[in-house]
Amino acid sequence: MPELDDPQYDGAGNVVPHDHEGIQPADGIIRRVPEQWVVDEEKVVSGRRLSSLAFRASSGINGGMSIDLQQQIEEAGLDAKQFVTTPRWVGSIRFVTASLREEWFIVGFDPTDENPFHGQVWGNFSKGKQRRLRELCEWFVPIPGVSV
Repeated sequence: MPELDDPQYDGAGNVVPHDHEGIQPADGIIRRVPEQWVVDEEKVVSGRRLSSLAFRASSGINGGMSIDLQQQIEEAGLDAKQFVTTPRWVGSIRFVTASLREEWFIVGFDPTDENPFHGQVWGNFSKGKQRRLRELCEWFVPIPGVSV
């Protein structure tokens, strides 16, 4: 599979939200999770679950939900689980591109100097959509004792 075409940028240098045609329906979309996004919850067996912060867009101009593109990481010859796991990012969840698009989200490429495999998911992150994202994801790098 060829490299992804560069995204368009606005006048301030921010990536313009877009649904990148090079990101295929079956591609894995990885959302990194820090320990700060784990909360205590009496209703789950483990007593700990992911906070809704894992299913929200960042603030700022053109802010989306920051993600890593699994296909591109692996095509570069890297182990995706090792790539997305650091002392700050202790776990990660995974979506499939098609399931995000079926929920009217768009999935784009947003490379950074630190992460050439970075992307974003843009759309309406209402409470209902956040619940739906929770249903659609699965652990990629699980955090022991934490439920999604």
